[in-house]
Amino acid sequence: MDAKTIQEIIRLVNKSDLTEVEIEEKDFKLKIKRSPDAPVVYTATPIEQTVTHTPVSLPPAKTETVAPASEKATSTPATPSNAVEFRSPMIGTFYRASGPEKPNYVNVGDTVKKGQVLCIVEAMKLFNEIESEYDGKILKILVENAQPVEYEQPLFLIEFNA
Repeated sequence: MDAKTIQEIIRLVNKSDLTEVEIEEKDFKLKIKRSPDAPVVYTATPIEQTVTHTPVSLPPAKTETVAPASEKATSTPATPSNAVEFRSPMIGTFYRASGPEKPNYVNVGDTVKKGQVLCIVEAMKLFNEIESEYDGKILKILVENAQPVEYEQPLFLIEFNA
């Protein structure tokens, strides 16, 4: 690789939002890093990945009698048969909102549409908007804000519309 090509690559990196580039050709290796102090704006689009969502099936709700007998029997709410665990498509940090002062993307009880942003998973300083694959209702949020998540870790319990 000649000096002119290297200068052109440096110019392209400086014009882009990349902070690091590594190029290898046969016995030549070039690594360019920008200063972390340089302002960088990150934008990301979700990575297309196939994620399997497993429907949740729980045993039927149990009915317990509460003393004294004059009170009504209570039951534990059952998970609907059309509920699925929405799982993380990647490893990263889970965020419920786009910023600390911003409203959450979704809350328990919210109705969501396919393609609607549910959360953000930050991976390697890229903020990936995670979209719903279902029309449905948020039954539970299974992860605390700003917590690390693993690949395929359940994030939400969603009752989907058939």
